[in-house]
This record gives sequence, structure tokens and C-alpha cells, in this order.
Amino acid sequence: MLQRLGDELVALFVPPACLACGRALTASGDALCPACRRALPWLAGPRCPRCGLPAPCGPCPAAPAPFDAAWAPLAHDGPARALVAALKFRRRLAVADLMAAQIAAGAPRPLLEPPGVLVPVPAHPRRRRARGFDQAERLAQALAARTGLPARSILLRGGPAVRQLGASRRARLAAGRLAVAAQGPAPARCVLVDDVHTTGATLRACAAVLRSAGAQNVACVTYARALRGADKRPVRA
Repeated sequence: MLQRLGDELVALFVPPACLACGRALTASGDALCPACRRALPWLAGPRCPRCGLPAPCGPCPAAPAPFDAAWAPLAHDGPARALVAALKFRRRLAVADLMAAQIAAGAPRPLLEPPGVLVPVPAHPRRRRARGFDQAERLAQALAARTGLPARSILLRGGPAVRQLGASRRARLAAGRLAVAAQGPAPARCVLVDDVHTTGATLRACAAVLRSAGAQNVACVTYARALRGADKRPVRA
């Protein structure tokens, strides 16, 4: 009751806004406006359990990857892309809770069940200082609250703060581009958590380190999946 009254008082002075487009909302409890909610690009149809792309994906881009499975509920497009940007670049931290709710609601059942341990993909220390938070860590914590799985920040980033955004696929996948290390042994079953799965370069680097640290199974869960040109058709409103 107190929380609800507080939200209503805040709404009197700061009208609630859609987390994706910024339009004013009619109710303080809403996170998205009706237009953005309808336009969310949910991924539909069968998908490759290994790379997360619509099936058939051949040749599977994750065939040589050190992770066992990848999944995301939405395509990295439209309001989903806007939500990722709102969290990462505009500090809209409430977006992490919305992302976690949508991931937990649609994830294949075995993916987010014990004995899995949620492992956020680490941001480079320079980026973490600049933003004041780590978006993948926030998302992992929000998922932990919804699934009951533990979240552990096992991985650390080092080396130069290379920028993945805007880099070519070849550059992203270049050996040694990302410096990742583990803080001690990894759990037997790890679930890597990040906001977007693009080429999978960052997920591969993190999964390889977790394998070296003792993980026997590594799955990847992200909020959005970047689709290839031929794969952009299987989305539903």
C-alpha cells in the first residue's frame, strides 16, 4: 500500500513514461505504452537450440562455439532495441526488471532451473565506471530474483576497452580481441547472461573461460537476438 501511494505521488510530479519510446503513460504501473507493447518483436517458430537463430540455421554459426545452447525471447529490433539502449546508455535501470520478467516468462523450462548459476557477462571496468553500473549484472540479479537461481559475478574483463558496437563480424570474432578471466572455479552448470546476442563473440570468450575454470555445461540467455537478413521474418507482435 505504501509503495503504491508513493508511486502515485511521484506520478503527480513526474508523469510515468514508456521505457522504450518515452511517451507518457496513463498508469504508473505500466512499463511500456500500448504501441510499444504491441510492436515487441517476439521470436516465433522453431529455433536452433545452439545458436538461438530461427531454424534451420545452417550452417550454424555456433557450431564451433564453447557454449551448449543460446536463447533470447526477442529480436534485437524495434522496441526491444530501444529498451536495450535505454538500460545501457540512458540508465533506465527499471528496464532490467522488465527484461528479466520477459525472459523468465518465455524461457525453455530446463534453461533457468537448478542447478544452473547465472553468470553475467562482465563489462570492462572503464565502461562500468562511466555508466556507474554493469547492465548484464543488473539483468542477472533481476533474473535471480524471479527464478531463484543464484547470480555470481565470476568473470572479469581486462585488456583494452575494445568497442564491439559497430565492429565488423570478422573483427568481433578475432582471436584474443576480448580479455576475460575467471575469479576462481566455475560451477558445473553456468548460464551466461547478457543484453544482446549479436555475433556471439563475447559469449564465446566468456564460455571458453568458464569451461577452462571447470564448467561442464554453459548456456547463454540474452534479452534480444540480432538476426541475419534472411531470418528477420519470423517475428510476431
